[in-house]
Amino acid sequence: MLTRRKYLKNSAMIAAACAVPTELLRAFDSGDLITRAIPRTGEKIPIVGLGTSATFRSVAQGDDVTALRGVIETLVDNGGTVLDTAPSYGASEEVCGQIARKTGNTDKIFWATKINVARRGGGTADPAAAQAQVERSFARLGKDPIDLIQVHNLADIPTQMGIIKEYQEDGRIRYIGTTSTNRRRYADLEKAMRDYRIDFIGVDYAVDNRLSAKTILPLAQELGIAVLVYIPFGRKRLWSRVRGMDVPDWAQEFGADSWGKFFIKYVAAHPAVTCVTPATSKPKNMLDNIGAAYGELPDAATRKMMEELVDGLPSA
Repeated sequence: MLTRRKYLKNSAMIAAACAVPTELLRAFDSGDLITRAIPRTGEKIPIVGLGTSATFRSVAQGDDVTALRGVIETLVDNGGTVLDTAPSYGASEEVCGQIARKTGNTDKIFWATKINVARRGGGTADPAAAQAQVERSFARLGKDPIDLIQVHNLADIPTQMGIIKEYQEDGRIRYIGTTSTNRRRYADLEKAMRDYRIDFIGVDYAVDNRLSAKTILPLAQELGIAVLVYIPFGRKRLWSRVRGMDVPDWAQEFGADSWGKFFIKYVAAHPAVTCVTPATSKPKNMLDNIGAAYGELPDAATRKMMEELVDGLPSA
């Protein structure tokens, strides 16, 4: 368990190297890193991880990935383990694997990747191509078994779920699941949750995007399925809505001294959520994000205040 004292020691070193503002180091009044149990096994993982789409993906496709090394090291050095990627995120999966090997962090990371070789708009996946994609993920990440592989965006569930289930039965994938960040496909996601014995889902959820909390998250609790939350910042939407505003003083009572922590802690406080995986390409933002996994989480009354605050802001 990474304690607050260890966090602050690590953070001070990172701050010196990355010019992290000192206020980021004052976020924690008490407590250890918050973890949540994966319902199927009871294994605990930190409640904040790292996503590799968006800006991470853009940087991964360039020639200089130095900042991404800093992001991954900041995650691991401060107690984080969950790294969510996908073969479809450009060079992200490959670059993450390379950085982890170079920094000796491969076995410290809970690797979550995806499978999707189905055509856009639907269609049947080629089983051989799907298996080849999984094998490339093993080679890129350098870990066998891989911790989690999910069917990306519900693509040809019968074919691709069947393939990763076989890998799981052979002991080469620890957990399996599926994802969707398209509200028009929530009914399909619910069906997959009921029809298949899956361990995880990935879904969008944010303080101003609460639809999944009405049906998807309660169903995950009912069925004992872990939840990775994507897009907790609404991509750039929430940042636009609070531009120029200070975080309210009352939010600091639960350690939200930045808008990043405010948004992440809101999402993490839902009891169905296992891990929040915001994407970033900057070490100082990763440090702020992982900071949301320390201290307290807002209670139901406070979460209502958070919703009312954000709902009252102009739309992005």
